[in-house]
Amino acid sequence: MLNKIIKFFKGTDYKIDPDISYRDLATILFYRTIQLARGYLSKVRINTSGLFFRGRGVVFRNTREFSAGKNLIIGDFAFIDSLSYDGVTLGDNVTIERMSTIICTGVLRNKGKGVRIGNDTGLNQGAFIGGQGGVNIGHHVIIGPGVKIFSEDHQFLGDDYIKNQGEKRAQVIIGNNCWLGSNVTILAGVNLGDKTIVAAGAVVNKSFSGNCIIGGIPAKLIKNI
Repeated sequence: MLNKIIKFFKGTDYKIDPDISYRDLATILFYRTIQLARGYLSKVRINTSGLFFRGRGVVFRNTREFSAGKNLIIGDFAFIDSLSYDGVTLGDNVTIERMSTIICTGVLRNKGKGVRIGNDTGLNQGAFIGGQGGVNIGHHVIIGPGVKIFSEDHQFLGDDYIKNQGEKRAQVIIGNNCWLGSNVTILAGVNLGDKTIVAAGAVVNKSFSGNCIIGGIPAKLIKNI
């Protein structure tokens, strides 16, 4: 029955591991029910089109520039600041796990562009997305714990203090069906094509066309798939 309920809301087949006990399922359902209640109370000011599961201590700022599709899950103590030209737009069935951060404007003198995340994409625990120069993430993307995505760099060639020299921005694009492993860092201007797998700990400072595995510091092609 529970499989059918989840399938109804997600729109895709879903099967719970039969080794998970009824007691454990009851605990999970109890926690999800509390999250759903928090989300329901938040819908007065949070623009979502479906169910919203909200964890403890979640912080939203500039909610007028935030929108999400159905079945949004945001874990405990996540932080989302949507201040930007394009705001933060999330698709259907997006999960943002605990302690993750999305910010779009770093300094008030230079308003950011924003963040867009596609359907069925998940950010694992402690992920960070800086949308100052624009970040566009596709559908069915796995973003591992501790992943960091930057779309802005500091200028540093002048004689003034670095913090006073302003910023340079470049959009980051992550295609569909990608997997970014644990603690990957994506730098400004990177474009990863569909089905790019990034090995854990990699630092990606250039673009790859997709259908490949990359890794290392800086990231290099490991093999095509």
